[in-house]
Amino acid sequence: MAPEEDSTFAFLHDLAEFSANINRFIAQIFVKEITHDIEVHAPLYVVYDQWTQFEEFPRFMEGVVEVRQEDDRRLLWRAQIGGQEKQWRAEITEQIPDFRIVWSSLDGTRNSGKVTFEAVDPQRTKVTLSITYEPEGFLEAVRDTLGFLSLRVQGI
Repeated sequence: MAPEEDSTFAFLHDLAEFSANINRFIAQIFVKEITHDIEVHAPLYVVYDQWTQFEEFPRFMEGVVEVRQEDDRRLLWRAQIGGQEKQWRAEITEQIPDFRIVWSSLDGTRNSGKVTFEAVDPQRTKVTLSITYEPEGFLEAVRDTLGFLSLRVQGI
C-alpha cells in the first residue's frame, strides 16, 4: 500500500471511530427516565391483575396500538409516539406478583422500566411507573426535551 493510501485508510478509520464515539455520547445524553405514580381506587390484587392483561393496554393506555403476548415473558408492542408508530419486543426480566414487573426491550425502540404496586389501604393502590428510553434521532430528542413523552406517560 502506498503511503498516501495508508494515511487515507487511517484517517477514515479514525473518522469512523470518532463518529461512533459521538453517537455513544449523544445516546448517553439523551437517555431519559420518566417516573409517574397514581393512586387507583381498587384493591392491589385487582390493579395488579389488570396490569398483567397486557393485550388490554390499547383499551386504556393512550398511544398504545397493540400489545401481543408471545409467551410468558415476551411481548410485542406497537405504539404511536410523537406522531410516529414505534414497535419493539420486550422481555419481562422480573415479575413478583402483586408487587413489581420489570422489563427491557429486546429490539426496536430501546426502552426498559418497571411498575410497582403498593397497597395504600384495602381499597386503594399506588402504582408507580418508571420508564428509561433512548429517543431515536434528533427530532425525538427535541420532543423529549419539551416533555412530550412524559406527558403521554402521565395521560395528559
